[in-house]
Amino acid sequence: MAAILLIFLLMLSFPSMNAGSPPSPGYWPSTKFRPMSFHYAFKSLWGFSHQSVDQNALTIWLDRTSGSGFKSDRPFRSGYFGASIKVHPGYTAGVITAFYLSNSEVHPGFHDEVDIEFLGTTFGKPYTLQTNVYIRGSGDGEIIGREMKFHLWFDPTQDFHHYAIFWSPKEIIFLVDDVPIRRYQRKSDATFPLRPMWLYGSIWDASSWATEDGKYKADYNYQPFVAKFTGFKAGGCSAYSSPRCRPVSASPHRSGRLTMQQYKAMKWVQRYHLVYDYCKDPKRNHALTPECWN
Repeated sequence: MAAILLIFLLMLSFPSMNAGSPPSPGYWPSTKFRPMSFHYAFKSLWGFSHQSVDQNALTIWLDRTSGSGFKSDRPFRSGYFGASIKVHPGYTAGVITAFYLSNSEVHPGFHDEVDIEFLGTTFGKPYTLQTNVYIRGSGDGEIIGREMKFHLWFDPTQDFHHYAIFWSPKEIIFLVDDVPIRRYQRKSDATFPLRPMWLYGSIWDASSWATEDGKYKADYNYQPFVAKFTGFKAGGCSAYSSPRCRPVSASPHRSGRLTMQQYKAMKWVQRYHLVYDYCKDPKRNHALTPECWN
């Protein structure tokens, strides 16, 4: 009986990789935006000696001396933000490769953030793709995370795949290769980011929590840890746009509402590859996350 229970728990922890690929979403929002040159749209933020650009492909790396990060030139108040990313293989525990929106530099200690994060792993275990939303976070250990985590249906170390955040005044949609994997709705102003944010990317050491809640740390015997970005795309309403600027759409509908085919693909991903949902975590205080109530 104990052996059967163990097998069941493992099946929950590691969704079947035999489920194949997700159903076609029927719409590919990434094709609606032109790739941008890194130097045209971004600037290096830190770890300058740990970056290189070759034909619009950016490589950043982490070693025991430093990680690296970059930032968009413009802030946005809505839009589509994507990049094709390839992460480091092998032992990467404690290492995070991130692509995200934030206004932490303008609102330190009280910022908003929307994250796509690759949580490093140990040999033989898959990367975890973490999506997260912060609203007016304190930045001092009291941030309320809204994490949903996935094990992807492919190996993100083998090739480039396109990861994107769609942010409108109504909702946030996370996409992988144009497949929606998560939809976060604006149910109240208090639980939705409404202030302009910049687009960032980085690689850094988060050994205290990144891999199995900090059980496994970064091991610099395996350095450098390398992440590659290309195919940068960002379109929408910048903070400097006219108030009449119309938010872009992640679907054929001008309203941005997902189609039934897109919903079907998202439900497939969440059925087979979702490994954590903060709304279903009994250890969380859901009085702090009222968006989970309905």
